[in-house]
Amino acid sequence: MRDHDLPALERRSRGKSRFDDDEPQFLKRGRHTEPPADPDSEPDRDTGERWSSWDDAVHGPQPHPGWLVTELAAKDTELGVLKTGKEADVHLVRRAVPDTDRSCLLAVKRYRDPEHRLFHRDAGYLEGRRVRRSRENRAMAGRTAFGRQMIAGQWAAAEFAALARLWELSAGHGRIAVPYPVQLRGTELMLEFVGDAASGEAAPRLAQLRPGPAELRDLWAQLVEALRVLARAGYAHGDLSPYNLLVHQGRLVVIDLPQVVDVVANPQGPEFLARDVRVVGTWFAARGLPAELVDPGALTAELLREAGLR
Repeated sequence: MRDHDLPALERRSRGKSRFDDDEPQFLKRGRHTEPPADPDSEPDRDTGERWSSWDDAVHGPQPHPGWLVTELAAKDTELGVLKTGKEADVHLVRRAVPDTDRSCLLAVKRYRDPEHRLFHRDAGYLEGRRVRRSRENRAMAGRTAFGRQMIAGQWAAAEFAALARLWELSAGHGRIAVPYPVQLRGTELMLEFVGDAASGEAAPRLAQLRPGPAELRDLWAQLVEALRVLARAGYAHGDLSPYNLLVHQGRLVVIDLPQVVDVVANPQGPEFLARDVRVVGTWFAARGLPAELVDPGALTAELLREAGLR
């Protein structure tokens, strides 16, 4: 089956946001509240291990990958920081069942305390993400402490939901690589670690590479197809650049989706999509990709058609 033959439910319908109030209850449960305090969540003083939080988190799509450790007897060990940012820090965690060979590496994204969080131009991204209670809308608009906490929850839940949707598409008709979304707990996301599991070294960002002509063409083809899948699902990445694209074993992996934009419900959606294309197109052109392959205007028009806007 070709991507264009996807069922209607897998395409976008006009005027309805993927972030509106008819979301599945399993996502709402993990959105606006922090997990309750749990004495068992304190790290062991000797080993630094914590009990796995799998049992009280929102889980990623099924079937769960075979590499994922879901046993409740597992423990999580902090191994260091992979990335720091204005909105969140990403930590490396090993989840393992003691006295067995069952273990996996996870990238754990923790959004900053709302008092210190500085989301980049968050007002534009949040268009099309609304809740029905006027008090909560006013709190978010006024950036009160409560409102900032709600916004953080929206960003975390939006990234989790988008990754879950794109993962499902990648397993079916779509051709896009994203990290598997392991779990959502409050404003903490646990994701598949993309990199060398033996050394714990993360895959390089596209911006770090200097690909040769053949590899450059292949990476561009992968990126164009990923953008098509995003558009058909009704999304624009919203902040796409060579810094949030990983290259792992020749595969281009799309990361960092908290600002994912609903291109139909958000009035600025087409502008965000056009900017995504322009930024990555400029990088590929500067690295020597032939001009006939990089036409940001034509690609943007194609993606808007895929999203049902042309």
